[in-house]
Amino acid sequence: MQKKLFFLLLAFPLIMIGCSKPAESSNATTKAVSDGSEDLVIDYQVNLSMDDPASHFNWKGNVRYMAAEDKADTVSGASTEGSTHLFMMYLYDVEGKPTMSTGLRGLFLFGVNPHAQAIHDNLNASKMDDGSIVVQFVHRGTAYRFTTDSKGVLSLPDGSIEYRSIGTPQELKSEFSTDGTAAGVDFDKVWSTGVKKEGPSPEAMYFWDGDLKFTLEGDILTINGVLTSVEQ
Repeated sequence: MQKKLFFLLLAFPLIMIGCSKPAESSNATTKAVSDGSEDLVIDYQVNLSMDDPASHFNWKGNVRYMAAEDKADTVSGASTEGSTHLFMMYLYDVEGKPTMSTGLRGLFLFGVNPHAQAIHDNLNASKMDDGSIVVQFVHRGTAYRFTTDSKGVLSLPDGSIEYRSIGTPQELKSEFSTDGTAAGVDFDKVWSTGVKKEGPSPEAMYFWDGDLKFTLEGDILTINGVLTSVEQ
C-alpha cells in the first residue's frame, strides 16, 4: 500500500500536463496481481438528453485532498470542484504514462460539463439485446467506444475500450462524418476497420484494476465501481 501511495504522490507535479494520445492496451498488465484494496472509488451519472443537476462525477482516491464530489457549473461551464485537472493525478504515473484509458477519463468528465459538450462530442449509449451497454463519443478527432459484458460490467484493465483517429480537433474526415463534426459521424463506418484497443501503458509504473458497473435507464447513464492500483 505504501508503494502505491508513493507512486501516486510522485505523480502530483504532472496533473497539469494535459491529455496525451491514447495508449494501446497490452496483455502484459494481466501478469500483475491485485490485492483488492479500494484505492479509487467512482460514482458517476450523466443525463444524455439534457442539462441535469443530478449529473455528477464523484470520486475518492488514496491521495489526501485528491477527491471531489463534482458537477457542472452552469455559469462558467467548468466543473465546480476541478475534476478536469485534479483527476489527472490518477490518470498518469510520475513519468506521464497513462495508468488507465484516457478515453475513460473523457467519459467521466461529461458528468461535470454542460450538456452542450455531450452534444458537441455526440455522446450516446445503447443497451444491446444481450444486456451489454455500448457507449460512444468523439473528442478532438478521436472516436471512443466502451462495451460492457452482458451484466453491464466493464473490467479494467482488459475490458473492451476501443478508439480510432478519424480526423483532427478542427474537422473530421469526410469518410466518417457528413459535415465534418461529431454530430455527422457514422459510427458503423468508424468501427468497421482500423480499430485499436485502449488501456494503460505497458510501461506505466502501475495500472488500475477492478470492475465498473454501467447502467442505462432511459437517458440516464451511471457508472459505479472500486478500483485498485496494481504495480507492474
